[in-house]
Amino acid sequence: MAVVLGYIVFAVSAVVLFQVLGANPHAPQSLMFMAGTVVYGIGFAILGGLIAARLAPARPRLHAVVVSLIIAAGATASLFSSPAGDATWSQWTALVLMAPSASLGSLLTRR
Repeated sequence: MAVVLGYIVFAVSAVVLFQVLGANPHAPQSLMFMAGTVVYGIGFAILGGLIAARLAPARPRLHAVVVSLIIAAGATASLFSSPAGDATWSQWTALVLMAPSASLGSLLTRR
């Protein structure tokens, strides 16, 4: 349950962001837009990892790492299923920056 909630925090935040902004995460975007969304995504990835770690019945670090792995798996699946010509900046940044950030969330918790 801890991992599921941690991942939901990350995933829902991304959906909400792109819906509110009316932006397509698979379209080319300006550098400022990409930078802003990456910082936002990293923040929510850390929060997702933190939540997973805090709610974990045992082994909090492992729960945050599993959230990281799910984020990475989703980004990888999206990369492989993207039509040719789609921008892949959001998938690459999720894979390289956001997924590892979820693991960092466990470092912010005290048990």
